[in-house]
Amino acid sequence: MNNRVVVTGLGVVSPIGIGVGPFWKAAAAGRSGISAITSFEDFPLETYRSRVAGQVRDFDSVRFPEAIHADRVDRYAQFALAATNEAVADAGLRMEREQPHRIGVIVGAGMGGMVMGEREITQLYQGRRPNRVHPNFIPMITLNSASGIVALAQGAKGPNLTISTACSSSAHAIGQALSCIRSGQADVVIAVGADASITPLVFAGFCSLRVLSTGFNDRPEQASRPFDRGRDGFVMGEGAGALILESLAHAKKRRARIYAEVAGYAATSEAYHMVIPREDGEEVAATIRLALKDADVSPAQVDYINAHATSTQIGDAVEVKAIRQVFKGRAEKIAVNATKSLIGHTLGAAGAIGALACSLTIETGHIHPTVNYEDPDPACALKGISAKAQERQVNVALLNAFGFGSNNAAVVFKKHR
Repeated sequence: MNNRVVVTGLGVVSPIGIGVGPFWKAAAAGRSGISAITSFEDFPLETYRSRVAGQVRDFDSVRFPEAIHADRVDRYAQFALAATNEAVADAGLRMEREQPHRIGVIVGAGMGGMVMGEREITQLYQGRRPNRVHPNFIPMITLNSASGIVALAQGAKGPNLTISTACSSSAHAIGQALSCIRSGQADVVIAVGADASITPLVFAGFCSLRVLSTGFNDRPEQASRPFDRGRDGFVMGEGAGALILESLAHAKKRRARIYAEVAGYAATSEAYHMVIPREDGEEVAATIRLALKDADVSPAQVDYINAHATSTQIGDAVEVKAIRQVFKGRAEKIAVNATKSLIGHTLGAAGAIGALACSLTIETGHIHPTVNYEDPDPACALKGISAKAQERQVNVALLNAFGFGSNNAAVVFKKHR
């Protein structure tokens, strides 16, 4: 069995908008969601090397179903639930009409319930009162808490999985959802990526790792600048993206709107380094080639790439090396953009939010700008990267996502015909 798989619903919580409409309008306008950190309460921010992030503003969890108690759900899982609710509604899915064991949930998350985790461990060590630890502490912080709460809220009783491969987590979640539907295990899979790790400890850890931008603390909106010569590290972000994937037959049967087809996927490990990619780009190139082969798409057919492009010196240059290896002379003709320039690096949510951008680009022909691309670095300059919005027909889109631990993922989307 090899069912074709399509995207029929989208949902998003992001630093530039909650909901697909606000998100896409802000992305098209090139509006940055990066700002000075405000969520550390009494922590002395001047002791942090980096002090900017892509933060979700005005998020309200009161709209959750009555059975979901927001105070028992970590912030990242709340994001996942909100994005899912929008995606299900957007897809027009009537769960009461579906077979619950044919609806799956696969979530990609990099860090899990860090907001609750840090709060509870701090209170424990300060108060020395283990009997006061929140009774839901364990189910709140486990990595599969988001997939569990999404399934509970939607009544989805099919395969329920959590993928955690750092920054590539939700790209892998989409790929595994593709495999699940192709093999006939489910008719519909809710594929989600979520992370909310702008917390004192996690942020300090990334600062100590020296991977975050530090030169734009007084100019937050300029800090995330993929492919630009002045980039000095990535900007932390938070949020969630959700996609409803279903078999083409199931989508047609219920006359669903189709954004795009998920045509191919590849997962590899560089087996090289926990943080740094191979500088020759060969392993990234191999991942892209495998995804194109799985999609039965040639390099000459690719119109657009949503790049991983985190705004690090090594990472951006390696990705462009790989693009040049795969696409050769055509690399200069493909439109390329970096969603992280707008919202920062949302870790486990990055692949899913990038997949939203791919789906919306295929549907609208609108390619959002890569902001702060002011002085192209010769090491990673391509003619298809632009600080301005581009308009062109996109029939095939490629999503790249690479994570700590040498995890690489690539997903291919096609216009449905």
